[in-house]
Amino acid sequence: MARVRTVRSLGVVGLVLAAAVTAGCSGSSSGPPAASHASSGSGSTSTSTSTSTAGGSAAPAPTESNPPGDIPDNQAYVAFRPAGGGFTVKVPEGWARTGQGGTTVFTDKLNRVEIATASASSAPTVASVGSEVVSRLRGQVPKFDGPKVSQVNRHAGSAVLLKYQGDSAADPVTGKVVRDAFERYAFYRQGHEVDLTLSGPVNADNVDPWRIVTDSFSWK
Repeated sequence: MARVRTVRSLGVVGLVLAAAVTAGCSGSSSGPPAASHASSGSGSTSTSTSTSTAGGSAAPAPTESNPPGDIPDNQAYVAFRPAGGGFTVKVPEGWARTGQGGTTVFTDKLNRVEIATASASSAPTVASVGSEVVSRLRGQVPKFDGPKVSQVNRHAGSAVLLKYQGDSAADPVTGKVVRDAFERYAFYRQGHEVDLTLSGPVNADNVDPWRIVTDSFSWK
């Protein structure tokens, strides 16, 4: 009887050991798939981040454009001196030039610089420009409006400034008319007057270019 119990005991122990070995094998075999799954998840995250970065860097920069009539910041200027001398003034380089009598005009697209010379017995004043010049321009400039007269200082000295608005001449091809803003500077010295008129579309921002031109004026 003792022998039979011993054999049974050994059999039970064998069954327990077999079950333990089976469980161990099952656990070790499930390890690799779990590790493989984690690796796959990490790869997926990396791919997603890379795609997002690539998409962001590929976005095009916004295109900038100037309003019609804006003179470029990199515009170059050259000195203009009339045949009779007397003064010099810088004008935008490359603009078309026309002349008649004592008036020279430089134009480019929608902008215009007019330089007119004349003899005068006395210097222009805010009052004289406000009455005589404004009255004359009302009959010359289509839809003349909003005249403002003031005295300003430039490098050449004092000048009388007349600001106003008016319609441009109709485009010979399209027939289009542009609403222009005008700045007319009257310089005077020893019986000589130079009227410098700058014009361009009312919405154009040409404060700096017009300042360059008017500050460059000098008597010679």
